[in-house]
Amino acid sequence: MNSIAYMEQADRDLLHTYNRYGIILNDGGGVYLYDTDGNKYLDFAAGIGVCALGYGNKEYNQALKDQIDALIHTSNLYYNLPVIKAAERLKKASGMDRVFFTNSGAEAVEGAIKAAKKYAYTRDGHAGHEIIAMNHSFHGRSLGALSVTGNPHYQEAFAPLLEGIRFAGFNQLDSVEALVNDKTCAVLFETIQGEGGIYPAEKEFMEGVAKLCRERDILLILDEIQCGMGRSGSMFAWQQYGIKPDIMTAAKALGGGVPVGAFLMTERVAKRSLAPGDHGTTYGGNPLAGAAVLKTLELMERDCITDHVQEISKYLWAALEKLKEKYDCITDHRGMGLIQGLQMTVPAGEISKRALKEGVLLITAGSDVLRFLPPLVIEEKHVDEMISVLDRVLEG
Repeated sequence: MNSIAYMEQADRDLLHTYNRYGIILNDGGGVYLYDTDGNKYLDFAAGIGVCALGYGNKEYNQALKDQIDALIHTSNLYYNLPVIKAAERLKKASGMDRVFFTNSGAEAVEGAIKAAKKYAYTRDGHAGHEIIAMNHSFHGRSLGALSVTGNPHYQEAFAPLLEGIRFAGFNQLDSVEALVNDKTCAVLFETIQGEGGIYPAEKEFMEGVAKLCRERDILLILDEIQCGMGRSGSMFAWQQYGIKPDIMTAAKALGGGVPVGAFLMTERVAKRSLAPGDHGTTYGGNPLAGAAVLKTLELMERDCITDHVQEISKYLWAALEKLKEKYDCITDHRGMGLIQGLQMTVPAGEISKRALKEGVLLITAGSDVLRFLPPLVIEEKHVDEMISVLDRVLEG
């Protein structure tokens, strides 16, 4: 069958929850992807921030092949070495004390919510606690994660959701302070809002919320699912603010492409929250996922990926600034490291579709923001290639 026939088959067989681009990606190498018709695409989406190391990394691939030959699954009724080593490496990279591996970012958020509620239950001796989340946030599609996602459009068809979720304005400390009460057990937000339009947390906001949480014994939960794992220029974006969360979530690039997430916490929270029987997962922390996390972290640290991101992101920033100065349809440029966005007065989705025809993969954040999430291993020549295409698209 040709590619059109395969896409027609997919539309017949798969549940229509995605409006997919009209290509079938088949293989990749470096920072490029290839479709079934042999067309080449420069990737500035990285599978929505997942493929941080690009494609075809031989050391990463070999680590997975070796683990597949050894053991893929055991369940959490038994220990396994890859996940033990991965947890140790992730603790070192994050500075956190305890790790729970999940299968996805949404599951990591679910676990973080449960941990915060159990902490407050242990502290106060009763349930009924509340969480403060942020407007325009995104934390996942499961019902718990959706409950703390500050976008009514995503929520309205699935009500009622979790009770006790209150929404504040992101980067508005007084908005958070106004919602705090004796029931508040946690404040949850993305260090850099992704789907909400690429908005980094402001330093004063981060420091103010952290101080408020310390004073009231409220847990600070930071979602690093999209902005973590080197993308900001540090291993986790919160590390640039001089504060530390009580709980954090990670996923996407954590496994370099293998589905895996995690929520991490301090020892203080671990001692007073989830205990045996409170939480679990059949697949989470399986040997294959552990091998993927371990090798991803090893390669990132050995190859000084965060240093590279700091340098190449400056080059990308400068290049996008030039486009902003050239085109009136670009009204703002935001971001940190290799998670950047251009605010547009024209539909960002149309720009993305036109770039695809020119051989560049770009995605959006909402209807009016063009989002740049390339593999962390891009070089200046790749930025130049992308900018050249985007320039032609905007000019046309």
